[in-house]
Amino acid sequence: MEVFVLNRRNFLALPLAAPMLNAWQDPGAPPAAIEHWKDLRFGMFIHWGPVSIVGTEIGWSRGGERRGRKDAKTGEIPVDVYDNLYKKFNPQKFNANDWVKLAKDAGMKYMVFTSRHHDGFSEFDSKYSDYKITSPECPYGKDIVRQVADACHRGGMEFGIYYSQPDWHHTDYRNGEEAHKRFIEYVHGQVRELCTNYGKVSMWFFDGLGGKAEDWDAVRLLRMMRELQPGIVINNRAGLPADNDTPEQRIGFAQFNRPWETCATVGRQWSYKPGDPLRPIEECLRGLVMSAIGDGNLLFNVGPRPDGLIEASHAARLREMGAFMRKYGQSIYGTRGGPFVAPDEKKRPAGARGFVLPEGNWWGGSTHRGNLVYLHILRWPGEAVLIPGVEKKLVKSRALTGGKAVVTQAAGGLEVRVAAEHRHAIDTIVELTF
Repeated sequence: MEVFVLNRRNFLALPLAAPMLNAWQDPGAPPAAIEHWKDLRFGMFIHWGPVSIVGTEIGWSRGGERRGRKDAKTGEIPVDVYDNLYKKFNPQKFNANDWVKLAKDAGMKYMVFTSRHHDGFSEFDSKYSDYKITSPECPYGKDIVRQVADACHRGGMEFGIYYSQPDWHHTDYRNGEEAHKRFIEYVHGQVRELCTNYGKVSMWFFDGLGGKAEDWDAVRLLRMMRELQPGIVINNRAGLPADNDTPEQRIGFAQFNRPWETCATVGRQWSYKPGDPLRPIEECLRGLVMSAIGDGNLLFNVGPRPDGLIEASHAARLREMGAFMRKYGQSIYGTRGGPFVAPDEKKRPAGARGFVLPEGNWWGGSTHRGNLVYLHILRWPGEAVLIPGVEKKLVKSRALTGGKAVVTQAAGGLEVRVAAEHRHAIDTIVELTF
């Protein structure tokens, strides 16, 4: 993980009694649902809650005990302060329709919202908890998940849910075997609510902090979810492989045998932070392109302010991405990664922050749809890009980003040249027809 991301690897699971497992094996999402999700390529992640009032990280800034972990210290906000922020949370400027419009302006095709993070606060009207947005003690008092789900469904935006299994607020969480059994039922109850009461849920983002399947009785949990939402795409953070891998704050490597999705922040913090420095537009766009050429999705996060608005600078950065996608989205949406993979893909500078480009002879990669291949040249290691072993006959080529592409095919493969003055500052895209 990048150095500005909290370390989530020091998880220690509490041994629990083996759950009642049966012969059921997770069939995964239907292939058509997986392919549709991959077609979307670019989504909006939203981390939001009462913690935005103090501008610190969601969940992780809460002080107090974190059962199941070996943290030397916990968050900087005392428990009695953090756990009572919801009594002041009243985002009067929140409008879910505006969030959906911004996502569309950014070229995003789906939205994933944090229904509950590790701090245990439920952003929906759950009958299993009083620590929730609809509590009489919360001045706002309206179901956030309901509003986001409805806005997505109205606006033609695919809707997804983030749900943290760990809950540092819940007294039963990892507090002995019998207590944790009760906690598992609480988790299952909330997941059932979310899969039942909010219409179609297209994707689900668990965040188990390394917990095992037995810690959540995940076999039974996923079986229930598949029954309630037959087309749902579920990530790999409940102790089971499920449907997709989830690299965090880094772009995944090319992987064509299993779906994946990078989750990352447009700034440095998941939830709202005043003055949070943004990734440059060049970094944002190359992160999206690098995901696509590796056959992955990018789930890009913003943290709204306590009043419900998304910071103007963050919104502007996302709209810049949208302007690029309106011009060149045909080379991203509905494509698959490959078939050409640049050499030295894994030569990324050690310890570098951000979506860094590999070194060596790496030049980028490609996406494809039918007989069209889109070369995404993110870095020119020389005057030409050489692609060996291309057997199919090239019919024509053109530079989508301007100028002229000179593509020569010989027995050894392809040689691609674009004059320096016509190379795009971020991504020179050359369309090849075979």
